[in-house]
Amino acid sequence: GRRPSGRASMLLIPIGLAGVVLFSSAATRPPRASPKCAAEAMPPVLYAPGTRASYAGNLAGFLVDLHEAKATFNFCGGMMFQLALSDKLHSHLSAVSSRGASDAQQPVLHDAGKRRMQQLAGYDKTGAADNARVFHGREVHSAAGGMGMVLQLSLAGEEEDAEGWTKKELSGYDGWGHDSSRKWNLAREADAFRAKWGAQAVTLQHRFYLHVDAQDNLWLSAEDGCEGYLAAAPPARPKVFGLF
Repeated sequence: GRRPSGRASMLLIPIGLAGVVLFSSAATRPPRASPKCAAEAMPPVLYAPGTRASYAGNLAGFLVDLHEAKATFNFCGGMMFQLALSDKLHSHLSAVSSRGASDAQQPVLHDAGKRRMQQLAGYDKTGAADNARVFHGREVHSAAGGMGMVLQLSLAGEEEDAEGWTKKELSGYDGWGHDSSRKWNLAREADAFRAKWGAQAVTLQHRFYLHVDAQDNLWLSAEDGCEGYLAAAPPARPKVFGLF
């Protein structure tokens, strides 16, 4: 993924053809909001690093709000993917959020020095995930509804997630390798996945983790090195006389 350029403290929000509104995370940091209402209060500002800081360490609540706001990541050099949590992971993170920032199951936000999963302490080439340091997920193309491209995170572990990795995704996982040599579309075997994203969805499973960069931007990174930073999707181009 490509790193965002410019000052991270500035946020440009397009408004039609009239221009842009400029936010500074230092000068206009939003008031602290509870996880359940932040997305409703100021969805555009969810993309500013200062907003994440207002959650005071409750990263589970922040991820839930990003999901509910259909937030996007600029993934793998310019493709905008919508973040989506499976129902099971959404419930899990909501419960963690309700217990507060000190809960032992809070997701871990790794520092700027952890630009690759291989740099995490205890890294090993397995398919293991703990829903905190490392997550099970998929990149999804041609998804039904929404953005059409989705970064889906699901619940790993003993509690079965109907939208989560299939047995074949688990047993054959090799996410440290190049995607051209990997087996795609195994998620299509999961009924719950097809029901939500469509039988036509093109999928590849990854392990993901969260980290920041030197400007405190939030990154969601896959084990193979493809990654994306939290960023608002560009507005759709207005149609001219209904022709374009």
